[in-house]
Amino acid sequence: MRPQDVIRRKREGGALSAEEIEFFVQGVTGGEFTDYQAAALLMAIYCRGMDEAEQRTLTEAMLRSGETLDFSDIPLPKADKHSTGGVGDKTSLVIAPLAASCGVAVPMISGRGLGHTGGTLDKLESIPGYRVKLALAEFRSVLKLCGFAMMGQTAEIAPADRKLYALRDATATVETIPLIVASIMSKKLAAGLDALALDVKTGTGAFMREEARARELAHALVATGNSCGVRTEALLTDMNQPLGRAVGHALEVHECIEILRGHAHAAAQPVVDLSVELTARMVALAGVEPTLEAARARALHALQSGAALESFRRNVEAQGGDPRVCDDPARLLQTSTLRAVKVESPRAGFITQVEAAEIGYAVSGIGGGRTRVGDEIDFQIGFVADVKHGDQVGAGGALGTLYCRDDAQAATAGERIRAAYTVGDEPPAPVKLIKEVITA
Repeated sequence: MRPQDVIRRKREGGALSAEEIEFFVQGVTGGEFTDYQAAALLMAIYCRGMDEAEQRTLTEAMLRSGETLDFSDIPLPKADKHSTGGVGDKTSLVIAPLAASCGVAVPMISGRGLGHTGGTLDKLESIPGYRVKLALAEFRSVLKLCGFAMMGQTAEIAPADRKLYALRDATATVETIPLIVASIMSKKLAAGLDALALDVKTGTGAFMREEARARELAHALVATGNSCGVRTEALLTDMNQPLGRAVGHALEVHECIEILRGHAHAAAQPVVDLSVELTARMVALAGVEPTLEAARARALHALQSGAALESFRRNVEAQGGDPRVCDDPARLLQTSTLRAVKVESPRAGFITQVEAAEIGYAVSGIGGGRTRVGDEIDFQIGFVADVKHGDQVGAGGALGTLYCRDDAQAATAGERIRAAYTVGDEPPAPVKLIKEVITA
């Protein structure tokens, strides 16, 4: 078998056999496929697609390219959650301790932010001392101790994905659904899960802006997860405005800790609602509770009783962070070194549309995120929204507050955020946070 034979078959619209897909993944991992040959096959897949069997086989081959974690010595069901990402999407920081306090072990392998979206690992590193670079043995130890552990992908986990993702980024083939599914699921399945809840976002701040494409992705992810033996469900959720109030690493962690402390701002309620729903689905899929209703009740009790906060505190301490932030979240914010700039509405009316990605890019562009892999992040930079979709605002009224370092940042990011809001004369139709549930 030669690489060019596999490329030709897919280029001409044929379905690849399991042997051909395995040959491709092993060749990429071991270096037998050159980068230009791998890129040619990725483009052929982008143009011709893959059927469900090919998609599952590609996922399994990428999973087998590295180490699969075994947590069978931990006598709890294992579950995780994955989001396709958005602006202000911070639910992992609430879900992991919440699920752990409900009797589910959560080995969460997370990512870093790039472009307009923030990454869970970067948010956690805004906690002084918190370490996300853990050896597998330490990851296991934290999971046993706390019920959840958070780290990034290691060289041992799905190494084929690391190589293929870099090529996809360089060849403009990132958006093809079979490759997205294989990338996400190969990493998640490597954690030895029993259950997986997915949050697939759609809208102006989402990776998949078009709802039909986001729905297609959600169905593909759920089908692949279940076919690989992991009970999987997905929520299709709205990302037409930042989730909650805070955008920016330290600000988002602050918002999550306040939620865990029972002090959530009213505008952060969507974060609470989505976190509870995703946790409930993890708990139900993992078999801890017999029904989704019982799982929701359990998750709400764990949040309201403070059990989830204590779970988060144990994890922060175990991963080297300062647990005092759980009692005093203001420790996360260095307000004395920042400029707080009011972003004003240009006219009176109702918020009818928000280009959420523009808010993310505004924060990222002044140091609050990455535009290139390897960029340093200023964890303190961010934006706190005062109005949401449908809210009424006066001329010169506050759209929110931008936290930045100097006048130049204030001018650049402030104008971009202002332009992201459309103010109309009539209130818009209300938006629905959870648009659809996709099950097996």
